[in-house]
Amino acid sequence: MPVTVVVGTQWGDEGKAKIIDLLSRDHSYVARYQGGHNAGHTVVVGEEKYALQLIPSGVLYNHVTPVIGNGVVVDMPTLFSEIDKLESRGISCARLKVSSQAHLIFPWHQLHDALAEAKRGDDKIGTTLKGIGPAYADKARRVGIRAGAVLDPASFAAQVRERAIEESAVLVALGGQGVDVDAVVAQFATLGARLAPYICDTVNELHEALDAKKQLLLEGAQATFLDIDHGTYPFVTSSNPVASGACAGTGIGPRDISRVVGIAKAYTTRVGSGPFPTELADASGAPDALGQALITIGHEFGTVTGRQRRTGWLDLVMLRHAVRLNSLTEIALTKLDVLDTFDEVKVCVSYTLNGETLRGYPDRAEVLAQVVPVYETISGWKTSLRGCKTYDSLHANARLLVELVEKIVGVPVTMVGTGPERDDCVIRS
Repeated sequence: MPVTVVVGTQWGDEGKAKIIDLLSRDHSYVARYQGGHNAGHTVVVGEEKYALQLIPSGVLYNHVTPVIGNGVVVDMPTLFSEIDKLESRGISCARLKVSSQAHLIFPWHQLHDALAEAKRGDDKIGTTLKGIGPAYADKARRVGIRAGAVLDPASFAAQVRERAIEESAVLVALGGQGVDVDAVVAQFATLGARLAPYICDTVNELHEALDAKKQLLLEGAQATFLDIDHGTYPFVTSSNPVASGACAGTGIGPRDISRVVGIAKAYTTRVGSGPFPTELADASGAPDALGQALITIGHEFGTVTGRQRRTGWLDLVMLRHAVRLNSLTEIALTKLDVLDTFDEVKVCVSYTLNGETLRGYPDRAEVLAQVVPVYETISGWKTSLRGCKTYDSLHANARLLVELVEKIVGVPVTMVGTGPERDDCVIRS
């Protein structure tokens, strides 16, 4: 299997980094194909915890070449902060490759992000204000600056100055704050010089690796239902986290992909606004007792922003749709141990709308907001799953949950997360 894609199947935060870290052992390249520094990945290695934003999780292995693909938008201050932190802990980033075609994020993108979100008032999307959306908008408008531009310092500085002057004027006209043009040019000239050694023609690099029979792993940043086309629009990200986005975001063709692993948490979470059929919340929108238990036990706070996540039961209608959208070959079910103390566990197996069962997942967010989830209930296992390494060692009721997932969504669950550390996982053939 030369190319494996790993994709989140919910609204993000499914524990992708742990599975990517696990799979990276058998791969030579790990390439990120979309998103920016608005998504965090956390890997626990013994007593050490690594919170990654832009650099692919495979950086923790000496044999892996980590790649930031052309579909990513790169915030250089964040990238170098991450590099400095990793190298101060003995993790070398010398192998890192950054696509010359990746677009760069600048201060005006973050100012536009904040201004737009403030003007939405009560209709806020819940963006992380990192400038991701405006950077992708500039890419689509064909006015963005790509990472390869730093290889010509004089031209790069001129491009940054031109764009800074234009965007500062637009921001002020919209009632926002302008940018200090000279300061921005000076800052990014320095950052660009530092980025230059990492710049690479990653498309040809990855194809040459394929020609050399290397194994490639392609990772997304967010998840299926944050996809700008297939997610709960407008409460989505600004790129395509679905598996097909891995082709556009790396230059790898679809016939080279032979394995697509979907990551699903044993319950569901989301950050920000938008419909959430299985959410465990009271009438005011605050988490109820069970929702709060998931937050507390599962440490459900954003890696990047620290925001508390919304929590709910596992939704197999969503997951079945994610199987279709991504052509999943298998599922990795994470954080099953978070449910260890629950008296019973519910799983959504279908929706009803106006008393009728829906055939599939709704194509409009306003319809999704009206559906009523139909649950199957499994008795809790009331015992710790920590330390379980084989499927048979899982409690029978935990296995019932895994098998219900397989029955409803139609693909096998090949990995089950039973704890936070990198080896807390059951591997099934």
